[in-house]
Amino acid sequence: MLDENKKQEMFNKMKERKGEVKTVRKIVGIIALVALLIIAIVGFAGYNYVTSALKPMDPESNEQVEVEIPMGSGITLISTILEDKGIVKNAKIFKYYTKFKNESEFQAGSYSLTKSMTLDEIIESLKTGRVYREPVFTMTVPEGLTLEQVADVVQKNTSHKAEDFMKKVTDAAYVEQLITEYPDLLSEDILKENIRHPLEGYLYPATYPFFEDNPSIEEIISTMLTAMNTIVSEYTPILEERNTSVHELLTFASLLEEEATAQTDRETIASVFYNRIEIDMPLQTDPTVLYALGSHKDRVLYEDLEVDNPYNTYQNVGLPPGPIAGAGKTSIEAALNPSQTDYLYFLADKDGTNHFAKTYDEHLANIEKYLR
Repeated sequence: MLDENKKQEMFNKMKERKGEVKTVRKIVGIIALVALLIIAIVGFAGYNYVTSALKPMDPESNEQVEVEIPMGSGITLISTILEDKGIVKNAKIFKYYTKFKNESEFQAGSYSLTKSMTLDEIIESLKTGRVYREPVFTMTVPEGLTLEQVADVVQKNTSHKAEDFMKKVTDAAYVEQLITEYPDLLSEDILKENIRHPLEGYLYPATYPFFEDNPSIEEIISTMLTAMNTIVSEYTPILEERNTSVHELLTFASLLEEEATAQTDRETIASVFYNRIEIDMPLQTDPTVLYALGSHKDRVLYEDLEVDNPYNTYQNVGLPPGPIAGAGKTSIEAALNPSQTDYLYFLADKDGTNHFAKTYDEHLANIEKYLR
C-alpha cells in the first residue's frame, strides 16, 4: 500500500513538472514572439525613418532658407548645420549617405536652400558652391511688358488664367499685404488715385525657374517681387542720397525701357528726360500715350496725343503717375546714371539708331533727314 502511495506521489510530481515545463515553454514562446514583434516593429519604424530621412523634408516648400557653411567645415559639422536649419531630417543619416556616395570637398559659403531639395541636390550645391536644382519648367518674362502682358505669359506657362492673375495683382487687400511684406520696395505711392495698376512695373522681368508643375499665382508674384527687391536694394544708398523714391526710379526706368530699341543709348535718352524735367518741359514720350490709350498701336496719331489721361506725357509735365511697364536692370541703371548732355530731343530712325538734338530746329532737321 505504501509503495502504491509513493508511486502515486511520484506520478503526481512528474505531472506537475510536465505542467511547469509546458508553462515555461509557453512563456518563453510568448516572450520570443513579443521580442520578434518588437524587433520587427523597431526595424520597420527604423526603416521608415531612414527612408523618410533620405527624402526632401517638404516637397511642396519653396521657402528659401539661408545656410552658412563656415570655412574648414567637415561633413559632421555640415550635417549638423543642415539638420538645425531643417534642410535634412537627420544629420547622421545625411553624413552616412554622403560617405556611401563617396562625396567630399564641400565648399564653404552662404547658400539659399529649400526644404524641397533632395539629398543629391543639396550635395551638388555644396560641392559646386551654388544652389543646384533642376526646375520643372522656366518662365521668361521679357523687359518692357505691362501687367496685362505678364498675365498672358503666366497663362501660357501655367494653368492659371490671365484674368485670375490680373484679379490677384489688383486685389486691394492683397496689395496692402505685399506693402507690409516688401516695405523697402512697395510704398503708398502705388495706391495713389491716378495709378492704373498698383504693381505695374514692380514685377522684375527675367527668366524664372519653378520647381513644381503649377506654382500658385501668389508664388509667381512673390518670386518676381523678390527679384525686383533684390535689384533695387543695390541702389538704396544712391536713392537716399538723391532723395529719390523707388517708385520714381521704376517709373523713370519704365520710360527708358519702352523707348529702347536694340541700339538705344538709354543713358542719353535719360539725359533728355532729365533735361526736360528740369525746365518743366513735357516729356512727350509716345509709350505713355499708348499706355494711356490702353492699347498697342504701331503708330501714334496726332489725335492720340490729345487723350485726357494722367499718363499722357504730352498733356502733363513730369513723370506719369507710375511705371508703364517692367524695366530691366540696364534701364534702371541708366535712370540712375544718365549722360551729361544738353539734348532736349531725340528720334529713332528706321534702323533703330537714335539721333539727338539740342534745339527744335535741329530735331526737325533730323526728322527730315532720317524719317522722310
